[in-house]
This record gives sequence, structure tokens and C-alpha cells, in this order.
Amino acid sequence: MTHELRRSLGVFDAVVIGLGSMVGAGVFVALAPAGSAAGTGPLLLLALGLAAAVAYCNATASARLAARYPASGGTYVYGRERLGPFWGYLAGWAFVVGKTASCAAMALTAGAYLWPEQAHAVAVAAVVSLTAVNYGGVRKSAWLTRAIVAAVLAVLAAVATASLASPSADPERLLSGGPGGGTGGVLQAAGLLFFAFAGYARIATLGEEVRDPARTIPRAIPLALGITLAVYLAVACAVVSVLGVGGLGRAAAPLAEAVRAAGAEGLVPAVTAGAAVAALGSLLALILGVSRTTLAMARDGHLPRTLAAVHPRFRVPHHAELAVGSVVAVVAATADLRGAIGFSSFGVLVYYALANASAWTLGSRGRVLTAAGLAGCLVLAFALPSSSVVAGAAVLAAGAAAYAVRARAGRGRT
Repeated sequence: MTHELRRSLGVFDAVVIGLGSMVGAGVFVALAPAGSAAGTGPLLLLALGLAAAVAYCNATASARLAARYPASGGTYVYGRERLGPFWGYLAGWAFVVGKTASCAAMALTAGAYLWPEQAHAVAVAAVVSLTAVNYGGVRKSAWLTRAIVAAVLAVLAAVATASLASPSADPERLLSGGPGGGTGGVLQAAGLLFFAFAGYARIATLGEEVRDPARTIPRAIPLALGITLAVYLAVACAVVSVLGVGGLGRAAAPLAEAVRAAGAEGLVPAVTAGAAVAALGSLLALILGVSRTTLAMARDGHLPRTLAAVHPRFRVPHHAELAVGSVVAVVAATADLRGAIGFSSFGVLVYYALANASAWTLGSRGRVLTAAGLAGCLVLAFALPSSSVVAGAAVLAAGAAAYAVRARAGRGRT
């Protein structure tokens, strides 16, 4: 039941899967609330740079670890091997619960753009459909993600071009805004924007399905991150130049509002479709990553062992994918979009903090970046809204308690 997964992804496919997660999540979800938290154009761009810097530190740590441990599971595997079983388990738990919420957030984003009155129903349908795509094999998922990324990048290029070329664009708006959110506002904005950069981890969690992982993963992660940062900078500058940071923060659909303000009404349907496609691309890659971490935890007995089954024909963890899809569908049917994003951000930042702690044990090389990544993750996590911090900490504590109970029961049987 636990055959090895098929290694079929090269550098290009791995980069595309990372882009499918990052670009979809960030531009259409995190930019507006980040602008509201930052308060001014300069502080928003500062927050974007801070989020990118923390993400780069984490990418470096993840690349080193993934090259050493090229198996499915990401930081769950790294923490287990470098810090001990409990810390690996906690990283896996943080990833699974945080990214399950993120899956629901992406599904709800698609629903909100495609059919606002029936957003939850559309979200559930999206989860079911994309779980079926993943069930068919990771190569099919990579090809679909490649098409989605190409479409989304084309839409974003059109938005940036129309906004910057419009008579309504004013570069002064990039340097102005309201009173600003101060240090706390910048950190909160960076935490929200970090949620948008987190897709590079999907490359590491697919380590067992990447060809020549020791070379492919270290190349794919910084490439995906660098392309995403360039896209975010271009789109953020274009939108703020038209709407101002205040208008950006108030907009429910900021990119659609930007092209309207730029006088390009004809682009609005394309932007709406692009937002939905971007969210679905993120959802596709997220389900891939969560199911692979679930597979790794099930192999070690931290989750039911039936979730470690690999399909004899498609060579994918089909029980894990069906379980993840079912849970995400339930959350998407009941959850609030903003609450899901905040909860996910806290879990993801804790996950990356443990990745940096694991990388610290590899040796002195790169420890400055590792320390910066660890500190950055913890600061951004606790700068999030208090409701997200409390809920996230409670779920992590529940997971830790379950581990302790299981460990005590195991000792009792020996």
C-alpha cells in the first residue's frame, strides 16, 4: 500500500506549482487588507519587502533541508530528523491545519468572484473538482497549473499596463496615504502578505515526486519566489498609483476597481475570471501539499495509517487526498473568508519557524539567514490579529496534547 511516488517533475514544473500557489493567493486576497493595515503607500511597499525578505530566508532554509531530505512531508520530515519527533509532528500539524484553512480560503475566494450569492456552494464544488484532478496524478496537476499560471500572469500584466498607462495614474499616490499603521501596521501587513509568498513550500513537500531533488529544489524555490516578488511589486505599484492606498484598503475587489478607475471597463470580466482562476490554481497546489504532508505523518503513525496508501496505478496518496478534500469541503461550506486567512497565516508562520530551527542544526553555513527567518516568522505570527493568534495557538496546543496522550499510551503498552 505504500509504494514510492513517481518522480516526474522538473525545474519548470516545480516553479509553476510554486507560482500557482503564490500568485493566486497574494494579488487577489492579501493585497487589500495589507494596504488597510499599512495605511500609506511607502509602508505598504515596506511591508511587501519585509514579507519577501522573510520568505527568502525561509526559502534558503527550505532548499537546504529539502536537498538533504528529498521526501514528501516538508518541515514535518525536517523537524523530525533534526529536532526530534515531537517538533516534526508539531510542524506537520501546523502545516495541515493551517493549509487546510488556506484551501478553504482559496475556494471561498473563487466562489466570491464567480457567484457571490452562492459562494459557499461554488467553493465546495471547486474543492471536489480539484481533488478529482489531483487523484489522477501529479503530472496532470502540473499541466493544469501551468495553464492557470499563464492565464493569471496575462491578466496581471494587463491590469498593470492599463493602470500605469492611464491618465488617472499618479505616482504621488505611492508616496502618500493616511496616518499610517506605524510599526504594528507594517508588521501586520507583512504577515498578511507573507501568506501570499508561502507557496514555495509546495515545492519542498513534493520532494518525493521531483527529478534530481538535490539540484531541482534549490533552483526552483528562489526562481518561483523572485518571479512572484516582481509580479507583486508591479501590480501593487500600478494599483496604488490609481486607487491610492486608502482606496486599495477599502476595495473588495481591488484589481477590478483599479481597471475601472483607469477607464478600462472592458478588462473587468477578464480580471474577475483571472481572480477565480488564480484562486483555483492556489487551491490545486495547496491540496497537493497538504495531502503529501498527511501521507508522511500517516507513514509514521501520527495519523491513521490508511492515509499512507498510494494508488497502484496513479501512484498518488489517494486516501490522503480524499480525506483532505473532504475536510476542506466541510470548512469551505461553513467558514468565513477573513477568519480562514488569519488562522492559516498563524499556522504557516509557526511551520516556517520550525523549518528555520531545523536548518540551524545543519551547521554554521547560512545561520544568519536562518536566525533572521526564525525571528521574522515569530514576529509576524504574533503581529496578526489577536483572534487569529488565539485560535491558532489553541489548535496547536490541542495537537501537542494529542501527541502527549498518544506517547503516554505507547509507553504504557511497553
